[in-house]
Amino acid sequence: MNWILLLIAGLFEVGFATCLGKAKETTGSTALFWYAGFLICLTISMALLVKVTKELPIGTAYAVWTGIGAVGSVLVGIFVFQEPATFWRVFFITTLILSIVGLKFVSN
Repeated sequence: MNWILLLIAGLFEVGFATCLGKAKETTGSTALFWYAGFLICLTISMALLVKVTKELPIGTAYAVWTGIGAVGSVLVGIFVFQEPATFWRVFFITTLILSIVGLKFVSN
């Protein structure tokens, strides 16, 4: 169950990064909406991270949480913000995903 919560926490990390990107593109009340989304996603992500670190090793949990956030944020950047999907970006994101999976397998 803790691994599922950690995955959800990582997805909310992607959510708060996405909200920051969208807030940067807008102004006025629309930007405030995205900043509110940022705060909500941040709060949920951090609360879930705190919860799972009571059972999972902090180093592993934090590495997986940031890895999910990094991979998700790059994918959102590519698909939502039209950032380039160069060979090297895809290569290193793939190695990051493999590292996250590896951490899951070697953790208790």
